[in-house]
Amino acid sequence: MKRRQFLYGVGAAGAAGALGAAPAHARRPATHPAPRPLGSAPTVTPADIRFPSVSRPLRYGTPRQVGLLPDHVARITTEAESFLTPGPGRPTPSFPGCTLIAVRDGVIVAHEARGHALRYAGWDDRRGEPVELPPDRWVPMAKDTLFDMASVTKLFTSTVAAQLAEQGVIDLDAPVARYLPPFAASDPAKAAVTVRQLLVHRSGLVPWLNLYALPDDPDGDNATRMAAIYTSALQRPPGTGYAYSDLNMITLAVLMEEVTGSPLDALVADRITGPLGLRDTLFNPPPALHDRVAATEDQPWTGRGMIRGSVHDENAWALGGVAGHAGLFSTARDMAVFAQTLADGGRYGRTRLMSEDTVRAVLTDHNADIGASPRGLGWQVDQRFYMDALTTPVTAGHTGYTGTSVTVDPLQRMVFVLLTNRVHPTRERGTDSVYRRRPTRAFARAVPVRPTSGRTAWRAHPAGGDAAHLTAPLRPHPGRASATFDLWYDTEPRYDVGTFAASTDDGASFSPVPLTLRTRAADAHRWSTDGTFHGYSGRRWLTASAELPPGTTHVRWSYAVDGGYEGRGVHVDRLRVTSGGRPVFDDTRPADAARLHADGWSPTRT
Repeated sequence: MKRRQFLYGVGAAGAAGALGAAPAHARRPATHPAPRPLGSAPTVTPADIRFPSVSRPLRYGTPRQVGLLPDHVARITTEAESFLTPGPGRPTPSFPGCTLIAVRDGVIVAHEARGHALRYAGWDDRRGEPVELPPDRWVPMAKDTLFDMASVTKLFTSTVAAQLAEQGVIDLDAPVARYLPPFAASDPAKAAVTVRQLLVHRSGLVPWLNLYALPDDPDGDNATRMAAIYTSALQRPPGTGYAYSDLNMITLAVLMEEVTGSPLDALVADRITGPLGLRDTLFNPPPALHDRVAATEDQPWTGRGMIRGSVHDENAWALGGVAGHAGLFSTARDMAVFAQTLADGGRYGRTRLMSEDTVRAVLTDHNADIGASPRGLGWQVDQRFYMDALTTPVTAGHTGYTGTSVTVDPLQRMVFVLLTNRVHPTRERGTDSVYRRRPTRAFARAVPVRPTSGRTAWRAHPAGGDAAHLTAPLRPHPGRASATFDLWYDTEPRYDVGTFAASTDDGASFSPVPLTLRTRAADAHRWSTDGTFHGYSGRRWLTASAELPPGTTHVRWSYAVDGGYEGRGVHVDRLRVTSGGRPVFDDTRPADAARLHADGWSPTRT
């Protein structure tokens, strides 16, 4: 899977320090978007987010109630369901079952379950194929099926840490060893590791250790396994690089247990799931709930066979099922409530988990200074590999190895939860996150892009790796000409690129033409490009203008994608070229509009 990242200047400094020794110094909500440097495209920071003044509990409704396109909302389930069977580029199903929930403005517009929570008895390594149960023992997936959330557990661990920092119980910029002395007792280099570095995976700890192979301690306190983490050598100096590591969150959970005197499961219950009423979110579900749990993997190497009701992650299992990196079980509905709390600025209904200042710090990319994987405080931000067209510099979420994912777009006030049992019966299936991207893309594109004038605008829809072209022939004209048009784009930065180009040889060849772009707000922001455009532009219509080369005969709008991650696409409207003050092309004129040649573009009202 490709894991390309594009870093935006998200003004991390203010929010990054918000949860240090003095929580009161957190950045306040901005009345207006922060100013942008001239010459660069607009972006967004956590300070720009306007959280709702009232938070209402989730309720069911229709797409139209919240301004969404019903056909695209219907495609969310269709796209997810398509991965229950083999398809192009995947010789096996990506997962046997899934549950999903899509929310905008607190309204649940889709909540569906497909496939099976239990279908297989095991995995035949020699044959490389699953061993199916008799069909009468298959268990259908349900909307209230509990899933092993795997690394999505990290969001709960991180939220407790953010709460403790907000309350002044811990200082995120203090050394871990201040709260957990054994952490650095055998390695002086670890004395420099901070709590914040655990949260953003810049501690220098190795990505993984085989803790489950170590012997159990007689008193069950996991001292031997924790000692293995404390004595492991750092792979790089703290703060100098990024490496995703489960050990960060395992250590953070133990640190919080030491500081508060409460185990992690009690902290999560007392501070998150209890206040929010998440009755189906817990560690170590009791046997009475196992019939509602989606099965995961056949693990003969741990002596457990087909796992159902016990945590899949071997290290979390060895740690007793309660660990900072994995172990939590939940339902799609419970996860949507938790995610909505972030979208609403730290509260859900009348319950407040965190201040808005803390949420802004959580959504800030704390890794922008090293150009590594964007990370908030424990939450992933700006991760297109699964957020796809919901991605913005402040979109947050996390994935879980078992096939789970949560995405929160606080700008569009959208939450998408997709829970699958993709490791059932083996972890070798569903390893590419395309099954996450496709339904997420359908949800994102349910937000309409309305034309700026008239009934329709033009939307590009390149397919099969070919670029889409929209070409306008100009009427003969003396001298130079200039072009203006409205432009809306939201694409994968650097890889999915739009271009405005001109031809001086009657359409035989085209060259990009430098563009000036500006926002349409009263405080318009203006910048220039070489004729190309890509990435995030604020999800708004822009006004584009260009001076065309002498002798221009045609102009063209193009959009090319690489077929991987995507955004919400490219739209153009009000296409106009003038020479000497007179129009030589104007798409509002029927005769000119009829001369447009569209290859991979189509008129759309949305």
